[in-house]
Amino acid sequence: MNAVSTSVTEVSRHFSEYINRVAYKGDRFILVKSGKEVAELKPVPKGRRLSELASLLKTTVPLNAEEADAFGKDLESVRSEINKEGVRDPWAS
Repeated sequence: MNAVSTSVTEVSRHFSEYINRVAYKGDRFILVKSGKEVAELKPVPKGRRLSELASLLKTTVPLNAEEADAFGKDLESVRSEINKEGVRDPWAS
């Protein structure tokens, strides 16, 4: 969603409304003061950061051979579903 420019005065007058829009609708706002962009009001990112991946992987339990084989088969199944006509790769250029 694109950010909407709005004045700091407008946001301060209706602060709880803007916070609710950010929290519940995911709206983003660029705050403008004296004609200059000074801040951005946006939702806090959800999930984990990529920088946490290494430490997260250290906490996982290794798969045994049977589990690893089953996981590989699951991946193959998912890939075949993705390759069916009508399913589009959202990251493809």
